[in-house]
Amino acid sequence: MRKLTIGNKNYSSWSMRPWVLLRQAGIPFEEVLVRFDAFDAGSQFKQALAGLTPTGKVPVLQDGELAIWDTLAIAEYLAEQFPEKKLWPADPAARARARSVCAEMHSGFSALRSHCPQNIEASLPEVGALIWRDQPAVRADVARLVAMWSELLQAHGGPLLFGHFSIADAYFAPVCMRLKTYGLPVPPTIAAYVERVAALPGVAAWIADAKAEADFRAFEEPYRLKR
Repeated sequence: MRKLTIGNKNYSSWSMRPWVLLRQAGIPFEEVLVRFDAFDAGSQFKQALAGLTPTGKVPVLQDGELAIWDTLAIAEYLAEQFPEKKLWPADPAARARARSVCAEMHSGFSALRSHCPQNIEASLPEVGALIWRDQPAVRADVARLVAMWSELLQAHGGPLLFGHFSIADAYFAPVCMRLKTYGLPVPPTIAAYVERVAALPGVAAWIADAKAEADFRAFEEPYRLKR
């Protein structure tokens, strides 16, 4: 049985991507959750990951003796192992575009990720309003998301970015959570897409688990400061 090692579901946006992908696609896996306690070399978190990945970060997918520790690498591996799941679009041009937007998410949107850290259980519209007012880079990131998602939804007819569920929707699921948590303004069509993603069974299961992490709350402030 393959294993996916993740961090706290309320906060770990990178862990959310492959977990949602596996769960939504119906690919069996064992979850191994390593609680965030600190990020120094001697922390329990770092020690737990020491034998799994040289990066000391989550997520990590283990399949037998193989360990894969980058979210895009995990997604590509799963797409190759389970071609019948159609995790990438079948059309070559659409598939290239899906890879492009996932890579853009992987390396970009730093302002949104920095100023609006994932916190699924929270409702922070007042904080979001201040961020929206004071952070033009966040507004630029959201404008890019709106343009990207609008184009893809129109091109592929919805209800998801490439029609049916794909790696792209799993990849942008944490962004949807940020938009909801901070109440950032988006057009109705984009807000509707956000709600459709949140309602996907794989995403809904992650959200429910995140909200149940009551024993992790003491770590919230130091973690958010480090994000």
